[in-house]
Amino acid sequence: MSTNYPNAGNYSSAPQKDNKNTIIILLVIALVGSWIYFVFAKNQATAVINEKDAQYATLDSARNNVQKEYDQAIAKLDEMTATNNGLDSLVKTRNNELGILKSKFKALVGKQNATSADLAEARKLVSELNGRIDDYVKEIERLQGENIQLTADKTNLTNENKNLSTNLANTEAAKKDAEGKVDVGSTLHASGFNIVAINEKNSGKEKNTSSAKRADKLRVSFNLDENRIATSGGKQLFIIAKDPAGKVIREEALASGTINTRQDGQVDFTTKIDVDYKQSEAKFVSFDLRQADRYVKGNYSIIVYQNGFKIGEGIAILK
Repeated sequence: MSTNYPNAGNYSSAPQKDNKNTIIILLVIALVGSWIYFVFAKNQATAVINEKDAQYATLDSARNNVQKEYDQAIAKLDEMTATNNGLDSLVKTRNNELGILKSKFKALVGKQNATSADLAEARKLVSELNGRIDDYVKEIERLQGENIQLTADKTNLTNENKNLSTNLANTEAAKKDAEGKVDVGSTLHASGFNIVAINEKNSGKEKNTSSAKRADKLRVSFNLDENRIATSGGKQLFIIAKDPAGKVIREEALASGTINTRQDGQVDFTTKIDVDYKQSEAKFVSFDLRQADRYVKGNYSIIVYQNGFKIGEGIAILK
C-alpha cells in the first residue's frame, strides 16, 4: 500500500533557495568588504609611500643644502688662502685638524641612508668649519696687525739707530777734533836757543870758540816753554843738525834716522834725546853734538821736532 505526499517536493526546494541567496549576499558583502579594505589599504600604503617620499625628499634636500654649505665654506677657504700667504701658511699648519673635520663630514653625508640626525651633525661640522675659518682670519689679522706694529717699531728703531749713529759719528768727529786740538795743543815749544862751539883742551878743560878749526863739538841749549795741556812725563825730541852746505849730519854713532812729520813729510834727523817734562813748567835742555868730520866755516843750524811738529831752531856761526 502506497502513501502519497503531495507537498513533499515543494517543501525541500525552498530552504535551499534561501541558503543560496544568503551565501550570495554574504559573498557580495565579503567582496565589497574586501574591496573596501583593499582600497583602504592601498590608500594607507600610498599615504605611507608619499610620507616616505616626502621624508626622502626632505632628507635629500637637507643633504644637498648641507653639502652646498660645506662646498661654499671650502670655496671660501680656498679663495682666501689663495690671496693671503699668511693664511695659506696658517691653514697648512692646521691641515691635520681640518682633515679630520672634512673626513667626518664626508662620512656623515656620504651615508646611503643618512638620517636627519646625521645631516644635523654634518651641519654642525660645517658651522665648526666656518668658525675655524673666521678664527683663522682673525688670527691672521691679529698677526698682520702685530707685523705692522713690528714694522713700524723696526722703522722707528732704524731711524733712532741712524740718529744715534749720526750723533755718535758727530760725537766721534767732535771727539777726534777735540783730541786733535789737544794733541796739537800739547806740542811743546822751544825758545832761547844758544849754540856754541866747544874747544876741548888736552887737560879736559873746555873753552868756547867761534873758530871752525878749533871746534870739537857743538853745545846746544834751549828752553821748553811751559804748556798747560802737555802732560807730565818723558818727551822725545828729534834733533836735525845741518852743516853750512845745508846737508843733514847723519852718523851711526848718533843713531841718526828718519821721521814722519805732520808738516814737512818725511825728514832725516841727526839724533834724538829724551827729556822729562813737567806740566805747566819750563824745562831747560842742554846737550853736546859731536860729529866725526871736522867742522868747517859757515852756519850750522839746529832744528828741533816734537810730536811731529818743528818746535824751534837755532844757528851757530863758525869762522
